[in-house]
Amino acid sequence: LRIMINEAVCEGCGDCGAKSNCLSVQPVATEFGRKTQIHQSSCNKDYSCLKGDCPSFITVNVADGPKQGSKPVPPVVEVAPEEPLHKDSCANGYAIYMTGIGGTGVVTVNTLLGTAALLEGKHVRAFDQTGLSQKGGPVVSSLKISATPLLTSNKVGAGEADLYLSFDMLVATTPTHLERAAADKTRAVVSTSQIPTGDMVRDKRVQFPSVPPLLQAIDRCTRKGANIFLDAEGLAERLFGDHMAANLILTGAAYQAGAIPLEAESIEETIRLNGVAVEMNLQAFRWGRLYVQDRAYVERHLQKIAAPDDPGPSALSELQSRMPEAVATVWELLEASGFEGEVRRLAEIRVPELILYQNVAYARLYVEFVKRVVAAEREQAPGRTQLGEAVARYLFKLMAYKDEYEVARLLLKDAFYWHVRAMFGEDAKLAFNLHPPFLRALGLKHKIRLGTWFTPVLKLLRALRCLRGTPLDIFGYARVRRVERKLIGEYRSLIESILPHLNDDTHELTVQLAELPDAIRGYEGIKLASVADFRQRAVDLRRQFLEVESTPQAV
Repeated sequence: LRIMINEAVCEGCGDCGAKSNCLSVQPVATEFGRKTQIHQSSCNKDYSCLKGDCPSFITVNVADGPKQGSKPVPPVVEVAPEEPLHKDSCANGYAIYMTGIGGTGVVTVNTLLGTAALLEGKHVRAFDQTGLSQKGGPVVSSLKISATPLLTSNKVGAGEADLYLSFDMLVATTPTHLERAAADKTRAVVSTSQIPTGDMVRDKRVQFPSVPPLLQAIDRCTRKGANIFLDAEGLAERLFGDHMAANLILTGAAYQAGAIPLEAESIEETIRLNGVAVEMNLQAFRWGRLYVQDRAYVERHLQKIAAPDDPGPSALSELQSRMPEAVATVWELLEASGFEGEVRRLAEIRVPELILYQNVAYARLYVEFVKRVVAAEREQAPGRTQLGEAVARYLFKLMAYKDEYEVARLLLKDAFYWHVRAMFGEDAKLAFNLHPPFLRALGLKHKIRLGTWFTPVLKLLRALRCLRGTPLDIFGYARVRRVERKLIGEYRSLIESILPHLNDDTHELTVQLAELPDAIRGYEGIKLASVADFRQRAVDLRRQFLEVESTPQAV
């Protein structure tokens, strides 16, 4: 069994990460904000993420294993790696300092390179510091290679590293590790893959740091012009369908840059002797070399083997098939709105969704309100567009709250099933993992698994969305549904109350107020807790706004 998350249903609340404490439960940026995905190639299949209070989890039964998701090991074709024009020498000793986290293969690479050096008759001293590596904690390895006997410590000391080889960007920028480098001596070869930390998995507010400052920190402590940065995990996923090849890809890149004073034949022989995923690791090492030798060739090959990037039908095409008479109305609304730039792009995606969510009248309410905000911003803060963009995003988020009817509609979208078929083949069997509110009210403490036989029920729920908000809406009496409906009016009132005071001085705080709904996430109790935080934050920001608005400005 495999677990996947339907990102359209996911709220990105982080509950599954908090309950599973699993680093394979990773945040992902989407058109509709931060969501969560299961990193398939690192998933250990303990299924603890299913405890997350969310209906987005889909069980995929792949009895014979992935059929299309795991790419065959790609042959090294047409372009064979050439030996580096220049290779560092270990005549007087050579120090490699390796950093990463548990699971990135730091210790494996240290062992492979040390063994390869011994095969060549060189002298070796090695040291591994693993700590909490199995939990994704930092891993540090030191390797010293010399043509003559080594009389020094097996640890790489401050300023001693000739090669700074890092398999994790965040660990690479830790000051205690960068102390091993020297700006006039050390070459850095670093993977830029954005591997989330435990805090990022558990807390939706924790974001991955901006990458340029991280790279600059490494460049300041090393030989900037000689450094190599590459997304090793991304390359591994695209070439092999498996992130485990990333460590040998990075090692191959370091070798081709001349930063490993060994022979390629020795390293490859050690890979064979190791006996683990031999063919994949050999090819990963060679692809890493090719990336440095001829990056354009690698990119062309990746384009050639890439799966079709087809996310399935858009909301507009879904509208065309289910409500063709409404398509013309979409364009009429958009043309009449006068939206431009990013606001227009946002509306083109969200207006069809709102029609599918409820009806044309509902979408018209959205367009008219965003139109008022855009007009006010244009007049009172000329040249700025961030407020209109924020309202276009977050009014939609609040209006399209995920009740039973909407969850059913989203679970039926074709895009997700296209994605599953692309990964696991046409024969994969899917099941929904749901915790229906009426069963929850009766005392059921866990989710139930419902196969595709449940699809007709979902279709019926989708068809009954016309009952939403009426006395016949049996789901609408739940506390969370009443709160969700009330939030729409609260948000509109909040924006309306500050629009008359909008100017260049208050613009930044106004945008922050408009973006507050981003923190409203989750289902049931999780959502109610986030709503309480939203309301308190709105009070605090509103107070700041009034203080700024009332402060006399210098003339």
